[in-house]
Amino acid sequence: MLKLEWNHGKTVSIHLYRGGFLILKLVLESRNIMFSRIREDINAIYKRDPAAKNFIEILLCYPGLHAVILHRISHYLYNKNIYLLARIISQISRFFTGIEIHPGAKIGKRVFIDHGMGVVIGETTEIGNDVVIYQGVTLGGTGKEEGKRHPTIGNNVVISSGAKVLGPFRVNDFAKIGAGAVVLKEVPEYATIVGIPGEVVLRKKVTPISDLDLDQTKFPDPIADKFKEMDNRIKELERKLIREE
Repeated sequence: MLKLEWNHGKTVSIHLYRGGFLILKLVLESRNIMFSRIREDINAIYKRDPAAKNFIEILLCYPGLHAVILHRISHYLYNKNIYLLARIISQISRFFTGIEIHPGAKIGKRVFIDHGMGVVIGETTEIGNDVVIYQGVTLGGTGKEEGKRHPTIGNNVVISSGAKVLGPFRVNDFAKIGAGAVVLKEVPEYATIVGIPGEVVLRKKVTPISDLDLDQTKFPDPIADKFKEMDNRIKELERKLIREE
């Protein structure tokens, strides 16, 4: 047992043996499920990333996969109230992968964090299945409130590079969030969000869905559309003035 002395004279006992035992128990009792989940994750990456060449490359060279695997261990410990060891594992994962996932976050199956550097996922975040998250994404809160304060991400959602999703609302299934968008309110199903603050610019149901649409460039531009509308209006007013003269 390792003991840390606080400056107020209190002694905090860290039950590393218990934490290590629980990790060993998790591996022994749930190894088939764990390896099955890892295999699912690798298949999802191989399917969605054209740069992925083979199983071994993905297993050894994809930090998003490493972060998700380590998160499952830290989340297990967090649910067993071994908070400090869970946070230590999450910080080790952050050091090696550049991806910070709080142990309290709930992450579904086949979640692909592509590249991943700078991704931050808060404590009460919930992520569904088949979600793709690119580098620089923040799934965070907006204040100091307690309880649920981070977003809930549905299934088959794509969150593009640098997007910020802030607050305790839901991003519904099959939504796409454009690069650099700041999302502060609920996102409907099949919606495409761009801008700061994020607004719905497209809502199109795609059926059947065999895979995620990972295109991040062919988005409508609401700002350009507004400027075009203003330009057309100005030209119309100019024509009226010319006729009146």
